[in-house]
Amino acid sequence: GKAWNNFFDKAQPGWGKPKFRSKREARQGFKSDRSKIKDGILYLERARRSSVPKDQWCGFKLSEKPLSYKFGVVSYFKEKGRYYVAIPYKIKAEDVKLPDKTGKATAVDVNVGHFDYTGGRVNVLPKRLDRIYKKIKHYQRQLAKKRVQNGEAACESENYLKTKAKLQACYRKAGNIQNDLMHKFTTELINDYDKIVIENLSVKGMLMSHVVSKGVHRSMFGKFKQILTYKCDWYGKDLILANKLY
Repeated sequence: GKAWNNFFDKAQPGWGKPKFRSKREARQGFKSDRSKIKDGILYLERARRSSVPKDQWCGFKLSEKPLSYKFGVVSYFKEKGRYYVAIPYKIKAEDVKLPDKTGKATAVDVNVGHFDYTGGRVNVLPKRLDRIYKKIKHYQRQLAKKRVQNGEAACESENYLKTKAKLQACYRKAGNIQNDLMHKFTTELINDYDKIVIENLSVKGMLMSHVVSKGVHRSMFGKFKQILTYKCDWYGKDLILANKLY
């Protein structure tokens, strides 16, 4: 709808006929403002001319228990063979529980493979991740060989698509493990300390180096700083960025 409104408004910067997304894109999705949640079941809006009767219109069971707050526009998307839904809740500021003040401070030293702080050490590249990355390397080599031998026709074969699906599943597992580690570690820092000091590293510059770029990327230096920044802002904690040359 917005695209067609912009089409009739020539003052818009992207004026022109709207284009639909390609079915070959890795992520497909849509948004709905008519979704409802009842007894933990998410229901999509039923079209008036739908061939499915009202008594047979089913919903989706959510993987987590929904909150009791109002929510806005719900996003549905399919990524790497799985379906997801993002529900934005409208929570009042006074209903957010802030962690208690501890009066403690800590400093985090980020290294490739592990983070050191006053409470100990956190391993951000566990053995299970190492096994997944070995599988990723194996599947990438298989796909590369198929492309070298068969050219563009390799991308249309069933074996190529099966191997590509396995590769995507490994990337999804690795991403889920890393996100889980980062969120648990940052939440622990927020709950235990009032002041947190980290080094203000130039992550983009470090990624330009062919020696440590892969380790920096897998250790999630940039994402750690991003997550910790907004969590400190949410819960009223102090985040201090130390100069890298200090």
